[in-house]
Amino acid sequence: MSTKRILIVEDEQPIREMVVFALANLGYEVREAADARQAQELIAERLPDLILLDWMLPGISGIDLARRLKKEELTRELPIIMLTARAEEEDKIQGLESGADDYVTKPFSPRELVARIRAVLRRGGPAAENEMLHANELSLDLASHRVSVGEALLDMGPTEYRLLEFFMSHPERVYSRGQLLDRIWGSNVYVEERTVDVHIRRLRKVLEPHGHDALIQTVRGAGYRFSTRV
Repeated sequence: MSTKRILIVEDEQPIREMVVFALANLGYEVREAADARQAQELIAERLPDLILLDWMLPGISGIDLARRLKKEELTRELPIIMLTARAEEEDKIQGLESGADDYVTKPFSPRELVARIRAVLRRGGPAAENEMLHANELSLDLASHRVSVGEALLDMGPTEYRLLEFFMSHPERVYSRGQLLDRIWGSNVYVEERTVDVHIRRLRKVLEPHGHDALIQTVRGAGYRFSTRV
């Protein structure tokens, strides 16, 4: 089973340090963000398996960030555990309605938090961990984030992986550069449309030695399409 990646979004450094120490000792890969903007940048770099999200963040609140993530196709299914000192029933309901999968009130013990994390991750079930995408001889393992052609493993960057995963999940449809930016980078991350072309070229370069670069087709004046049809 692959190492689970957890992102903790918390503006209080002592809490972040406590959580990182506890989870890293159990073998989790943990990244940390002090606010919503930093969290969005880390999510765009590499999708975590679960987010620990503080309610009261500077700037964009945890509640607002959770709502934004649940609106995006790429992050809609991301499990979120809300961390907060607000223990009233109405607050819990608001947190869960924003898209959080669970709610942990401060102060909390590392053992309680780990138990909650394991419970939420189990809800994904073994079927999700074993899911594979295929196109001709090209295979993408959603659990391990491995891409292969036959027995050969392909080495690609995180953005190229997300592009390929999105394309293989949505074959035969044409997507504009703007649509790809929204779905791969997120609508709240501001990058130029030409960035899409750069990463498409990189992805094709990885696929080319195995003869699969033609799967990613340029549709003149419209954008890009993933197709096994010539």
